Amino acid sequence: MTAKKRFIAGAVCPKCGAMDRIVMYKKDDKDYRECVACGFNDEMRFKPQARELDTRVNVTEQEKQDTQVVKILIPKN
Repeated sequence: MTAKKRFIAGAVCPKCGAMDRIVMYKKDDKDYRECVACGFNDEMRFKPQARELDTRVNVTEQEKQDTQVVKILIPKN
């Protein structure tokens, strides 16, 4: 069974510089890219994702309980 290859829109080949000629496919649980113009191919290695920044949407219940509300007082003249 051959791997299903998909074109990557806007990708530029690092060897020949051709645009929209890179295909991506998976083989043995590894991702590969290949240029159909010049034959360049290599394994795609993804950098580990950085930790997501904490926002009010993704905080835990414990962090919500630890949050204190601050009221800013504006002095009357």
